[in-house]
This record gives sequence, C-alpha cells and structure tokens, in this order.
Amino acid sequence: MLQSSDGSLPLFRFAGIRVSLHWSWFLVAIYVVTSRAGQYSSLGWNAIEYISLFCIVLMHEFGHALACRQAGGYAERIILWPLGGIAFVSPPPRPGAHLWSIAAGPLVNVVLVPVLLLVQLQAESIDGFGRSTDLGIFLFELQRINLLLLIFNLLPIYPLDGGQILRSLLWFGLGPVTSLWIASGLGLVGIAALVGLAFWSGSLWTGIMAIFLFSSCFSAFRAAAQQRREDRERRNEPPLG
Repeated sequence: MLQSSDGSLPLFRFAGIRVSLHWSWFLVAIYVVTSRAGQYSSLGWNAIEYISLFCIVLMHEFGHALACRQAGGYAERIILWPLGGIAFVSPPPRPGAHLWSIAAGPLVNVVLVPVLLLVQLQAESIDGFGRSTDLGIFLFELQRINLLLLIFNLLPIYPLDGGQILRSLLWFGLGPVTSLWIASGLGLVGIAALVGLAFWSGSLWTGIMAIFLFSSCFSAFRAAAQQRREDRERRNEPPLG
C-alpha cells in the first residue's frame, strides 16, 4: 500500500468513498492491546476487540457520509486514526441537510444496541457459553464500547456530533454564523470540563481528546466571531459591548 501525503494508508473503497488508516493507529493499537493483557486468555482477543471498536467507528462514519450524500452533499473520504474516525463530508448549506448528515452517525450506534444485544442473547443459548468466557467478555465489552461511543459523541461539545447537532438546530432560527458561534462557545465550556475531568481521573486519553477538541472548537469560534463582526460592519451597526 502507498502512503498518502497526510500519512494515511489506503484500505478500500465502498460506494465511492475511500477509507484509509493513519500510520499512528498501529502504534496506539500495539500499546492498547498489550497494556490490557490479562483481560482475556490471550492477546488475540484483545486485538479482536480493538479492531471491532474501529469497525463500529467506521460504520458510524459511513452513517455520516451516506446521509450527507442522500442530502445532496459530497462525501468521498474517511480516515481512521487513534482517536476515532473522520468523515470528510460537505452537506448542502441548509440546516436540515447538516442535521441529517451529523445525526446519522449516532443513529448507527443506536441501531447497533439491539443488534449487539440480540447477538449476545443468541450466544448465551449456546452450551458452554458464560459471561466469564472469552466470547462472553468480548460481547459484553462490544456492547459497552458502542454505548460509550454513543454517549460521548452526543455530548454538546463542538465539533463532536452532539455539538454539531446543537448547531444545526440553532441554525433553523439563528442562521449559520450565530449558531456556530453559540455552539462553539458552549463547546469551549464543555472542553474546560473535560480538562478538569482528565486531571481528576488521571486519564491521559481524555486530556489528549480535550486538546484535539479545543483546537477545532476554538478555530470555529474565532471564525464565527470574525464573520459576525464583518456582518455588523456591513450593516453599519455599532459593535456589541
């Protein structure tokens, strides 16, 4: 496989959407899999669990991409990296199109809840199956992972799905710029809470995620604030405050 200019390795193409994997994924995968040794009878199950996590992430991102296309937008690429996945989507500049493109991702996780539960119940009917077996632990962890991804993504912190859904809802009444300004401003408050949680819990991953979110959220807030200033100047309105 050839590495692209952004450090990602092409995996496959589905429905015209290119899926690639960032090279850093392998480093983090090795660390996560080996650091959780002892959870299963062998590291092979740890590897299967980690790969399954990103299968769920990939389905989530395809939810965004396919919904965006359904709304008349463009979506041609998905990248998987250690902190999850990124679907490069460009929906039409309408609040409804944005809302559907974003909400479709978490809806995939919602659909997976009963599907994974049914698989778990079917497995429990097999002789010799138990919650303490490798398969039992794996199915339980898969359900837990899907629920955690759903809950985390729905936090009203821009640019998480919850923050973008909030922005789309505000867009209906306030327009694209003000809605982004409010959603990203609230997102900065939420990120501050994540930073506090990272220090309180000693979670390195929460801290890394907070840094990544802050960069995107602050950029959106500055861009929206700048656009609001320019709009006021065009209307010859005095600055607020």
